[in-house]
Amino acid sequence: MRQGLTSSAKSFRHAGHSGATAPDFHRLPNPQQPGYICTPKRLSTKLHETPKGHPHRYPEISTTVNTRLTWICHGATAASRKALFPLDEPLEGKAAEEAGGMAVLPRADRIVTSPALRARETAEALRLQAGIEPSLRDCDHGRWAGRPIAAIEAEEPESLMAWMTEPAAAPHGGESLVDLRKRVVGWMDTQSALGGHVIAVSHAAVIRAAVAHVLQAPPSSFWLSDVEPLAILRMTSNGSRWSLRFQH
Repeated sequence: MRQGLTSSAKSFRHAGHSGATAPDFHRLPNPQQPGYICTPKRLSTKLHETPKGHPHRYPEISTTVNTRLTWICHGATAASRKALFPLDEPLEGKAAEEAGGMAVLPRADRIVTSPALRARETAEALRLQAGIEPSLRDCDHGRWAGRPIAAIEAEEPESLMAWMTEPAAAPHGGESLVDLRKRVVGWMDTQSALGGHVIAVSHAAVIRAAVAHVLQAPPSSFWLSDVEPLAILRMTSNGSRWSLRFQH
């Protein structure tokens, strides 16, 4: 706020006024005219004059919006255990029980979940009243959905290699990693503008894309992070950039 001091405050200091008490208008001297007695009206006029060549400067008002984003990966499924490209399958075995045993999450302004069954069941197990957010859906693996990765490697080795080494490629006819990242970043930008605390229940691929974006890493870095079932990852935004947040 010191930059925003008005010309009146500066004039008070110039006249020797400390600012601790209100100035005596009838005894405040004009430094340009010794002996001049300044009346309230004259003082008001003088203080609001704009110096030649110096336009009015108003105090800068901070518009920073702080956002906290808590990512939660859904619980384990048969697909994750058997190395299958996921379908819309439910949680496996004790996954819901494990989710229910997690520590209570802090209060949030918004709670959202992927529309996938496994994500919705995870949110329910965590006792979260979450709204459905389509932008948090898993990556679309096209015709590979539900199939073992080993089978794809045996039948379409070139296609699988292209998918893992070329982020813009979508040989399965679904969504490329580049497109996935754009979708996730778009949603994160919206949350950054809204501010507050957001809890998002989603998928490993979505969280990987978010991490790569926050680190400003190339699309190929998608494969350099592992996200386990029920993993929690925190991020913060000051309105202009995102950061990873590590806490105990």
